[in-house]
Amino acid sequence: MARALVVAMLRALLLFVAVSALVFGATELLPSDAAESRTGGRATAEQLAQMREGLGLDRPAWRRYLSWLAGLCHGDAGTSLVTDRPVAAMVAERLPATLTLTGCALAVAVPLMLLSAWLVGTASPRWRGPLAALATGVAAVPQVVFAAGLVVVFSAVLGWLPPVSLLPAEGSPLADPRPLVLPSLALAAPAAAFGAGLLGGAVADTVRRPHVRDAVARGLPRHRVAARHVAPFLLAPTARVLALTAGALLAAAAVVEMMFGYAGLGELLVSSIGTRDTPVVQAVAVLAAVAVLAGTAVADALGALTDPYARGRS
Repeated sequence: MARALVVAMLRALLLFVAVSALVFGATELLPSDAAESRTGGRATAEQLAQMREGLGLDRPAWRRYLSWLAGLCHGDAGTSLVTDRPVAAMVAERLPATLTLTGCALAVAVPLMLLSAWLVGTASPRWRGPLAALATGVAAVPQVVFAAGLVVVFSAVLGWLPPVSLLPAEGSPLADPRPLVLPSLALAAPAAAFGAGLLGGAVADTVRRPHVRDAVARGLPRHRVAARHVAPFLLAPTARVLALTAGALLAAAAVVEMMFGYAGLGELLVSSIGTRDTPVVQAVAVLAAVAVLAGTAVADALGALTDPYARGRS
C-alpha cells in the first residue's frame, strides 16, 4: 500500500509539472497580450514596451514560467494583468459557484453513468453493441447542442425554467435551485454517456470472471453477487472514470456557463482569454488539471489495493 501511494504521488507530481508547462506554453501562444488589450491597440510601440516592462512581460518565457511555478508552490497565483487584483482572490470568488454547478452535475451524472454502464456491461451480446454505440453517440454530442435543446424545451416551450442562470448578488447559489437545473443537465448528460462507455467494457469483463460465474451458478442473489464479487473489481476503474468526468465537467463548464450567463470559473476563464489575462487563465486551467491529477492518484492507489494479483505480490 505504501509503495502504491508513493508511486501515485510521484506520478501525480511529474504530471503536474508537465501539465503546468503545457498550460503556460499554451497561454504564450495566444495572439497579442495584456498590454495590447489594455490599450486597445491605440498605444505606440514605446508605450507598449513600457507597459510590458511594468507587467513583467518583457522577461524570457522560461524565467516567467519558473517564477510562476514557484509562486504556485507557495500558494501565490500572481496578480491579474488587467485588474491588478490577486488571482487567488478572483478564483476564490468564482470557485463556490462552479463547485456548486459541478456538484449538481455530478449528482445527476454519476447515477446515470453507473446505471447505464451496468446495462451495457450486463446486456446480451446482441444488445451490448447497440447500447455501447448509443452511449458513444450521446457522449459525442457537443455541450452547446444539449444546452440549446434544453433551453428550447424547458424554457421556451414549457416555460418551467429560466433560460439564463443569473446568480443572486449575495447568498448561496442553492438558495434558488432553478437556475442550476439547465446547466447541470447540459453538463451531466454527455458526461454520463462518456463514463458509461468507458465503464461498460469493465463491467462486461468483470461479470465474465470465473468467480462471478461460480457465484451465479451457486444461486446467490444478484444484489449479493454485484456487491461482493463484482463491485470490488470495479472500484479502481470507476474512480478513474469519476476523476476524468470531474475534470471534463470543470472544462466543459466554461462553455455552459457562458451560454447560461452563469458567473463561475468557466465564465472567468473565457473572459480572461478575451482580455489576454494570462495569470488568471493559467490559474483556472491548472486548478482543473489538479482536480484530475488528484483523482487519478487516488484511483491508482485504489487500483493497487483492489487488484488481487498486486496484493499477492505484496
